[in-house]
Amino acid sequence: MTEPGKWGDLSVRVASGVAMALLGLVNIVLGGVWFEVLVVFVSAVIVWELAMMIAPEKPTTAMLLAVIAGAVFSGDLRGWTLSLFLLAPVLGALALPRKNLFFFGFSLYAVLGGWGLVYFRAEQGMGWILWLLAVVIVTDIAGYFAGRTFGGPKFWPAVSPKKTWSGTCAGWVGAAVVGLIFAIFTKAGLSLILLSIAVSFASQMGDIVESALKRYVGIKDSSDLIPGHGGLFDRFDAILGATVFMLLLTYLFGLSGPQF
Repeated sequence: MTEPGKWGDLSVRVASGVAMALLGLVNIVLGGVWFEVLVVFVSAVIVWELAMMIAPEKPTTAMLLAVIAGAVFSGDLRGWTLSLFLLAPVLGALALPRKNLFFFGFSLYAVLGGWGLVYFRAEQGMGWILWLLAVVIVTDIAGYFAGRTFGGPKFWPAVSPKKTWSGTCAGWVGAAVVGLIFAIFTKAGLSLILLSIAVSFASQMGDIVESALKRYVGIKDSSDLIPGHGGLFDRFDAILGATVFMLLLTYLFGLSGPQF
């Protein structure tokens, strides 16, 4: 018999996850403006969620910040114009009544991560994005099932009490398998396995960072937009962590990742 406490949310999570995966896959394949519109929407909603998490009594301000973030993001940002990403974070830090630095940092993180997805899709191609998302998704799925099945010591109980070392390590193994598969069927090479594990860890840290923010502001989910998943920040926190990690490798070390 299925244990409701352990697996009770599985059917809702699966249904929501499949719907999001199909929508994302279609837009990844189409690329161009279709993919950009989806990412702009997600990033803008995350900015709205952040503002509402911090100051739920200011819904109009939250909506305006989301619109500003989306409007700026939808432009062709290159070189110095990347500084426009600071507009919504700075305005939010000035307008919100509390936790201003948290809004600034996390909103900048959200729009930069979103821009990174658009940038990598345009510059590295569809295969690159599919690899990154496969690593993140398999890490999440492997971690979920291993954690629920085996349990064991907590990974970081003060921040994320549900995450276990068994789930964390299972995520790394799953990411390694993804890296191996892509290495076999592309020209990326076996070094992709180690990079996939590093990206897996970055995605887990993205999840942990968002969990820390939610605990700090005293809420369970960033919003209730997605059944079984909470808000868009809850669903895309790991993707943002992985993407920002790859952006850092690209801009600080000149490493853009695998060539497929």
